[in-house]
Amino acid sequence: MKSSQSRKTPGRPPLLLNFDDNRLLGQLFGEHDRHLARIEKELGVIVSSRGNQVSITGSAAAQQATKIALTSLYEQARRGHEVSDIAVSSAIRMAEGAPARVPGDEGWQADDAVIQTRRNPILARSPNQAEYIRQLRAKELVFGLGPAGTGKTFLAVAIGVSMMLEGRVQRIILSRPAVEAGERLGFLPGDLRDKVDPYMRPLYDALFHMLPADRVARLMESGEIEIAPLAFMRGRTLSNAFIILDEAQNTTPVQMKMALTRMGENSRMAVTGDLSQVDLPKGVRSGLHEAVHVLRDMEGVAFLHFGQADVVRHPLVTRIVKAYESNEAEQRNNDHT
Repeated sequence: MKSSQSRKTPGRPPLLLNFDDNRLLGQLFGEHDRHLARIEKELGVIVSSRGNQVSITGSAAAQQATKIALTSLYEQARRGHEVSDIAVSSAIRMAEGAPARVPGDEGWQADDAVIQTRRNPILARSPNQAEYIRQLRAKELVFGLGPAGTGKTFLAVAIGVSMMLEGRVQRIILSRPAVEAGERLGFLPGDLRDKVDPYMRPLYDALFHMLPADRVARLMESGEIEIAPLAFMRGRTLSNAFIILDEAQNTTPVQMKMALTRMGENSRMAVTGDLSQVDLPKGVRSGLHEAVHVLRDMEGVAFLHFGQADVVRHPLVTRIVKAYESNEAEQRNNDHT
């Protein structure tokens, strides 16, 4: 494999990495070494290779971040996963975000940042995602807060599926408030299920990513997976279940209290939402906003705050979220002047 760049920089000696399997280095480096070139550009290093040895030249912090990114991507290739552009972006983000607490030789794909499902393993793609996975496994109630595309709901569904497959819970309950974002339920065609299904589609999509469609259908028919509007939860006690309340910013305080008190014996709950995207009528306080305030210091409850750096959809989504955040910050500054 040729060096990604031949130039050298004076100063700190290069950091040397040795990889066991030369056959995987082609995937690691990318076609025409494009993965290495991207890592060089974004982490500010020079990477060259000879045989199974990689040399990293740069500052101490940049060398360590590059080591984490490369070993993470190598581990992906070793496990049979594609080293894609998204994977490279994720590895760089993880390396930049938490180089001190992620073991470099193991990479960020340690077992506590991987969720096993019937299809493909789900890998954390940012430090916040890795921490979110750890908290979902450790705590009884976890709030995932932040913009679209950060994996809040997807990872919660993945943990629920994983726990059900392991026998740690007997069923998964997926719920959302059916609040219109500019449209009216009454104008949609069909019966109640037809009207509600569009609101639940992101939850279906997550399930189909992790389980074969026929398996999802059987589990839903047996009641082991239940998808229902929040209003259907009233009066129930949900035991031995992994409960996910999605789009929780659109709950009222009364609805949020009702949802949180549905937890029964051996149940866990993930509450996800984006407080910048509230679709409630003007003047109605968000139940998610109130819950964050009321439960912020409670034992057994965790809060994970995601930002634009955690967006793992199309790269354009990251730029869109960042642009909106900048615009909102500018508007707040203008309001205060």
